[in-house]
Amino acid sequence: MKEKSINKKATPVMRQYWDVKKAHPDSIMLFRMGDFYETFEEDAKITSKTLGIALTKRANGAASTVPLAGFPYHALEQHVYKLLNSGYKVALCEQVEDPKEAKGIVKRSVVEVLTPGTAISAKYLNSNDNNFIISLYFFNNNFGYSILDNSTGEFYCGNSNINNLKEILGKYEIKEILISKKQKYIINDLVNNILITTYDDWKTDKSICYDKLTEHFETKSLKGFGIENEDLCIISSGTCLYYLETNYLKEMKHINSISLLRDDGYMKLDSFTIKNLELFSSINNKTELGTLINTINKTITSQGERLLKKHIRRPLYNKNRIKNRLKIQSDLMKNSDLNDKIRKILKEVDDIERIISKISNNKSNPRDILNLGRSLEINSFINKIIPKKITTIKSLISKSKNTTKISKKILSTIKNEPSINLLKGGYIKSNVNRKLDEYRDISDNVNKWLINYQIKEQKKTNIPSLKIKYNKVFGYYIDVTKVHLNKIPENYIRKQTLVNSERYYTVELKKYEEKIISAETKIVDIEREIYNKLMLYILNNVDVMQINAQILAKIDVASSNTTVAIENNYSKPTFCNKIELKLEKSRHPVVEKLLPLDKEFIQNDLSMKQKNEQIAIITGPNMAGKSTFLRQVGHIIILAQIGSYVPAQSCKLSLVDQLFTRVGASDNIAEGESTFLVEMNEAAYILNNASENSFIILDEIGRGTSTFDGLSLAWAITEYLHNNKKIKARTLFATHYHELIYLADELNDAFNLNVKVKEHDDDIIFLRKIVKGGASKSYGIQVAKMAGLPYKVIKRSKVLLESFMKDKKKINQQSKESSSMQDQLDLFNIDLDIIEELKNIKIDELTPIQALNQLNKMKKKYDL
Repeated sequence: MKEKSINKKATPVMRQYWDVKKAHPDSIMLFRMGDFYETFEEDAKITSKTLGIALTKRANGAASTVPLAGFPYHALEQHVYKLLNSGYKVALCEQVEDPKEAKGIVKRSVVEVLTPGTAISAKYLNSNDNNFIISLYFFNNNFGYSILDNSTGEFYCGNSNINNLKEILGKYEIKEILISKKQKYIINDLVNNILITTYDDWKTDKSICYDKLTEHFETKSLKGFGIENEDLCIISSGTCLYYLETNYLKEMKHINSISLLRDDGYMKLDSFTIKNLELFSSINNKTELGTLINTINKTITSQGERLLKKHIRRPLYNKNRIKNRLKIQSDLMKNSDLNDKIRKILKEVDDIERIISKISNNKSNPRDILNLGRSLEINSFINKIIPKKITTIKSLISKSKNTTKISKKILSTIKNEPSINLLKGGYIKSNVNRKLDEYRDISDNVNKWLINYQIKEQKKTNIPSLKIKYNKVFGYYIDVTKVHLNKIPENYIRKQTLVNSERYYTVELKKYEEKIISAETKIVDIEREIYNKLMLYILNNVDVMQINAQILAKIDVASSNTTVAIENNYSKPTFCNKIELKLEKSRHPVVEKLLPLDKEFIQNDLSMKQKNEQIAIITGPNMAGKSTFLRQVGHIIILAQIGSYVPAQSCKLSLVDQLFTRVGASDNIAEGESTFLVEMNEAAYILNNASENSFIILDEIGRGTSTFDGLSLAWAITEYLHNNKKIKARTLFATHYHELIYLADELNDAFNLNVKVKEHDDDIIFLRKIVKGGASKSYGIQVAKMAGLPYKVIKRSKVLLESFMKDKKKINQQSKESSSMQDQLDLFNIDLDIIEELKNIKIDELTPIQALNQLNKMKKKYDL
């Protein structure tokens, strides 16, 4: 009742706002009011905080006021970009009639709804990144997922376990989640800071989704996509298409295929590794500065950069495919002049994939189409400059489809410098349509005809001051001063009387005015008709254009890798079947580019294999370069398996199926996870998923807890990686617990490395060189002194260190005794935890089946 009374007293504009807002309660409503977009109530509070603009209040016609936040209309793009990137849905409510013609308040309605996962316009996106939306469907502990980039047409699907949901969301940087209303509760506690959009549950019917997919792809079945029997994928994919079709799109022809995501043939990179190795985002500043992608990305085109990022996100685990990529790069390395020519041509390529998407979504403009026409010529241009002897690149570019006809049609239709406003015309060339040329001739010759008509009427009436004029109210008219009124001919028809003159028109002038107005309207209508036909023609050829765009992207990536390799003296990696890794004079691709010009990066070697050299325990002081060396090796492995040259004099490795990292200290406050818990989560993930073909990078395990707890965990984890025959993965373990160097004496396949330092007058100099052997101490006090701690603190630390070191032998002895006891127990395959658990089992209360289940559970738990 209270709300109704307030609404009755509210201003007409506020009532209009509330009416429109009812249809879009989950969107930030940007309400156009003259030269501003305004937001009200809760929307205003969110907008003010997100955009950093002022929050004010205004009266709504009653005693109360409503919060208000607005910004100028010309700032729309940058503000919508921020809102979408903050995970909000945005509804644009525009004025849909001319304010001058409005009776009462201006009519307004929502003309577009934008969401983080469905936006396609470059002004709302980073054009060089994918913009993925994910659709989820759960069944028991498994789920089907479909990932779609509406701005490029890329469509993938897969199956997974619910435990991997966060992993998938992080890996693909998902912007929006689609899920049925009934299943939303499943992800409520698993997802943060991602927009969740729900839909009606009946849409998850498998037969409905199957029909939606076959109807869209115009196929009789889904066998050709490899998902015929993937029920969860079918449901997630069908609901995804249904959502886009019913909420945003008229056409979806740019989405013309779907691929089943498989792990076969690809190295697995979990979200921890992607984050820890700073592949795409710096841990410190959350930007690309200081990341691998920022260092190696020399792509020219937007689709090329997206493909390079896809390569890094999913390195290959297929030797032949890697070698094919390396062969292309090798040929370009040998023909650097050709590479330069290719790069020059690629500068003329626009974002073909996103232009096609804009056409499909009815969001394109004539300039987009002109750029598309020019871009479609590039494949043939490149083909012409590739010598036949360079078979790798020639073979790749020869797979391009012939788009000459499409390109010619576009370039012969759209002007070289077209207007981008479809409502005003001015973007179709001459000689395309005869009627259009006639109307343009009329429009172009308006002034000439009017001047001639004025001269003719001056002579005819003998009134030299007679003028032909125009205004928006009366149109064209003849202006005659009152001194000449006696000379007015009979065919002049009075239109308006003024103080000093009279205004007339003639039948001839009126007809020409109608002709002019009709011509301008006809020009716009004919141009739009030609444009729409051209759009349909383009959409009917989406497949061939997307193929050519993908080929250009591959050439761009190969050219980028070549340019990086030439500029930075990278070498070609080689691959072997025997599990090993051998690097000579390797360098960190990112750090070496950040060094001052007068400093040279210190190169390092590494040799690892399962026998004797499986686990490298790396010790040395903080700041000496242990973490840099770890990331360096991780980057080199990734570069090698995306088919790129690497920063080393030589690199020989066996394929890595999974690259795991546990690097750095961070917490997850949003989900109540401490630094140590995050560390243990990552360590557990590694130990439970690694195989003998994996490569593990561990940095400072156990530092999030007490010294003895941390040392014990680090020791036990190292033993587990060494002794577990199911893993035996190559492992780099950097630690500040230099006590772990004794493990190398006890474990046959472990060895010590340390970062060499030079001591001088109680100070240390970092030499950044990795050498064999373990560090005898941590040099923590010397590092603290370098950091500028007060002298008294340093002095007291030295006294305490001497005291603590007296207990070192005692600690080592205890660890040996503990190890000896464990060895004795291992003779009988006995574990103290197992014994304790067996004691607690009430055998008399178990059925035979329950007893077997309990035994099986314990076998899995203790990895027996």
